[in-house]
Amino acid sequence: MATHKRGKCSFQPRHPPVITAWSSIAGKKESEGPLRDWFDHWNTDTYFGEPSWEKAECRMQELALESLLKKAGKTPKDIDLVFSGDLLNQCISSSFALRNTGLPALGLYGACSTMAESLLLSAMAVSGGFAERAVAMTSSHFATSERQYRYPLGYGGQRPPTAQWTTTGSGAALVCATGSGPKIEAATIGTIRDLGITDANNMGAAMAPAAVETLIQHFEDLHRSPEDYDLIVTGDLGAVGREIVLEQFRLQGVPLGDNYNDCGLLLFDRQRQDVHSGGSGCGCSAIVLCGYLLEQMRFGKIKHLLFCGTGALLSPTSVQQGESIPGVCHAVSITMEEE
Repeated sequence: MATHKRGKCSFQPRHPPVITAWSSIAGKKESEGPLRDWFDHWNTDTYFGEPSWEKAECRMQELALESLLKKAGKTPKDIDLVFSGDLLNQCISSSFALRNTGLPALGLYGACSTMAESLLLSAMAVSGGFAERAVAMTSSHFATSERQYRYPLGYGGQRPPTAQWTTTGSGAALVCATGSGPKIEAATIGTIRDLGITDANNMGAAMAPAAVETLIQHFEDLHRSPEDYDLIVTGDLGAVGREIVLEQFRLQGVPLGDNYNDCGLLLFDRQRQDVHSGGSGCGCSAIVLCGYLLEQMRFGKIKHLLFCGTGALLSPTSVQQGESIPGVCHAVSITMEEE
């Protein structure tokens, strides 16, 4: 019997797992934004001391895991399971970062929704009794993503206003059966939506329908409303996608109000930094959550957070063949309130 299942797509653990530690690694542009002081580490070298950008992204995940274990006072032997993923083909940043660590690893591809996906899977594993401690981790890098999905940086292609800046960063969270910290008290697994967007420079429009559907499903499954949360964040729709979500909810007579924002807009200062529609990439929502939002919860400034990771499920091959861009969104409800 699925005792934790709620409604069509959601689950609510009887004993909510706890996020006991978190870490964030940021790149140069990210450390120049408004959240600089909340990151554990940042580097002005986009190569992170490595010979390639791909190796740099791998190094970021290694640093995120090292920082996480240090902050938690744990060693790799204390970890039962790692859920990790990234944007690169075959998720090489994640697999290369974990090679020879001896850690049981499950690789994920949820595109920019990977942080939310890894969190909810960690919550499932821990609350289901399959693990005592699980790590949720992801990364992205501006240069590796541009090289894979669009054009080499040396090409100098012009970016349209709808384009977003792929975040250079990595975030990791430790999800445990017991301990102190924010609790994952519910989650909604998203369905894949595709409304025919084919422009790889307009990810916000491609992902927004999935975000709307998951939010509606979350509220329906758990009998809640936007007012039940201090903050609802998508990650990462940017300015274009956020406005689509707001408009869709206005049309349904359910305004999200002032408690809704997007990680792609929180990470950068769009007036001062040239990021066009905002931030994107697996690392965007990861370092906003693991660098800023969870700290706000620890300080009691946010009691109930709905973290909604959004991902565009495209590949270089699908873009070259003219396919449209499917989107997905997973919602994770995190609380500091007592049960």
